[in-house]
Amino acid sequence: MKRPIIVFDLDGTLVDTAPDLLDSLNHSLLDGALESVDYIGFKRFVGQGGRVMIERAYAAQRRALAVEELDRLLGLFMTHYTQNIPGKSLPYPGVVDAIGRLEAAGYVLAVCTNKYEANSKALIEALGLKGHFAAIAGQDTFAFRKPDPRHLLETIALAGGDPERAVMVGDSQTDIDTAKAAGIPVVAVDFGYTDRHVSEFEPSVVISHFDELTPALVEKLMVAAR
Repeated sequence: MKRPIIVFDLDGTLVDTAPDLLDSLNHSLLDGALESVDYIGFKRFVGQGGRVMIERAYAAQRRALAVEELDRLLGLFMTHYTQNIPGKSLPYPGVVDAIGRLEAAGYVLAVCTNKYEANSKALIEALGLKGHFAAIAGQDTFAFRKPDPRHLLETIALAGGDPERAVMVGDSQTDIDTAKAAGIPVVAVDFGYTDRHVSEFEPSVVISHFDELTPALVEKLMVAAR
């Protein structure tokens, strides 16, 4: 029998990776003779992987970006980021306890992220969290990625979870749109990487700390969805 499942986004949801992503983004931008970006700029660019971050940074500085140059800069970004995992990245407060509560209540856990799969697994393993997740699906795991709802649904299938008893946890419009398109309730954290408050994207519920992510809340959302 398939188990109820909770699927997490990674960057900005489970783990605060901003310091390392920002360092790698600026490493590539400076090589392209662009100005570095600060944390506020980073929050506007993040959400769909390194390639999109670089594209958005170029657009913000009104610079043209050829495909070949984008590929080169993405390679620099990925090399810099991969070589520094886990760097300064840390789980958000309350994450470890929340994972333990949910596992004890019988939920299977998974990660659905627009980070590359290999880097996602390396980061989660380096932080000592790998054993908690039945599946870790990145932007290159399937032929589609968030906000395509198939990314979420196939992650659930990969983990052996029940899509009829599922909840998504994320920090961005991308996560919220993905869950809605899949017909799955979504918990939005309000401390992640978005320049607009997540409540504007109308998730099922907003939390400000992982202490609020309880089995009771998850069950309430699943019952409401049914």
